[in-house]
Amino acid sequence: MSVSQFEKMVAESQEKVRESQAKIGALTSRIETARNKIEAGEDASIDIENATLEDVHAHTDVMNANIAELIMGLDDVTAAFSKDFDEMRGKTGWESFVGFFSRGKSDSMRQERMRTASIDDKLQDLIAKSDVIVKLLEGQLATLEEQREKVQANLTATLDDREFTVQELETVRAGIVALDPEIIALENKIAVEQDAAARTKLETELADLNAKYNAMVQDEQVKLAKSQTLERYIEKGKTWVDSLQNQAATQMVLINKLQTDTAQRVVLYDALTKSLKTAQQQDVAHRINEIGVQTDKEAQTAMAAIGTATNQKMADMLESHEDNMVFARDVLEKKAKADERFARRFAAIVEKHDKNLYGG
Repeated sequence: MSVSQFEKMVAESQEKVRESQAKIGALTSRIETARNKIEAGEDASIDIENATLEDVHAHTDVMNANIAELIMGLDDVTAAFSKDFDEMRGKTGWESFVGFFSRGKSDSMRQERMRTASIDDKLQDLIAKSDVIVKLLEGQLATLEEQREKVQANLTATLDDREFTVQELETVRAGIVALDPEIIALENKIAVEQDAAARTKLETELADLNAKYNAMVQDEQVKLAKSQTLERYIEKGKTWVDSLQNQAATQMVLINKLQTDTAQRVVLYDALTKSLKTAQQQDVAHRINEIGVQTDKEAQTAMAAIGTATNQKMADMLESHEDNMVFARDVLEKKAKADERFARRFAAIVEKHDKNLYGG
């Protein structure tokens, strides 16, 4: 998913959240209006039937689906990090091309790229995008909590009101039941009374009791109707509070997921970047070590060669001693022969000198 598509999805989600908040507020307002009318003794037959609740629920489902898609879009955008890490693991096209001519230069270029590589900007972008969604969800959560508190207060008051109404209804019913024996007793007296004046008085008392009875029955019907109305709104209020709580739970789960995912990703990606750089440094260190080992080998080979050459020179020198000795002996023999010849010639010269044999 491209960034522009993600931005468009954010705008759509914000619009869905605004619509949802408007619907939730409108429904709560209708319940409060009904409550106010009940307190004022007016007709509270405002429509908050299931159709209205279902409309809100249907829109909430659409909104949650939109936000879920938004979160998945964030995952797609975040997946672009994998490409960055892959590029850090391998060489670029240019680095590979340079590697054909100079492996060292290629490695140096990759090392420099790794050293200066940074995903901080993208991590900050990831945090920013996640924060946008979290704020969207937090705004919706605040609305749900606000509406839930209102409806809960309304529900509590309605429950108290119905409890009082039911108590009044029971009192009226007890009064009606208590009147029955009196009415029956008066009717029996009237039936056996022979005196017209006395019967007339009894009939007047009976009429008063019947009027009282009818008024109590009417009051019973009114209180029963009020109790039923309050009961209906109690059920609606319970349903709405339960719905708001469920929606709030969903928002909290999504917020927790986003915050946890983002925090873990930031730590993971930062660690991965450092790990890749460390691996690159270790690779360079190994290369340096390999070069050092190779140099040591060359030096050792050279030293061995020098030693071998020295020994060979020594052997040559020792072997040449025989030739030198032969040469020296030959020289000495020739010298001895020359000395012998000289001695003979010198002796002849001396003899000629001593015997004066010149010219003889």
